[in-house]
Amino acid sequence: MFIRTTTDPMTLRDVTDPDQHPHVLEGDRNNGLDIAFESEENRQAYLDMHPLDPKIVQGTDTDDYVAEG
Repeated sequence: MFIRTTTDPMTLRDVTDPDQHPHVLEGDRNNGLDIAFESEENRQAYLDMHPLDPKIVQGTDTDDYVAEG
C-alpha cells in the first residue's frame, strides 16, 4: 500500500499544494510512505532526527495475528 501524507510532521500544518513542496519517500511507490513538507528546512530537520532507541515495526498479512506485549 502506498500512503501519501500532506501534513508536515514538523509543523503539523497541511501542505496545500504537495506537488510543489519537498518530499521524503520511505519505501517505494508500491509499499511506501510519501511525506510532504512545507519547506526544505523542515524536510532537512526531519532527516536529521535520530531517535535514541529506534524501533523497526514489522507487520503480518495474516488475519489471525494478535499482538503480544
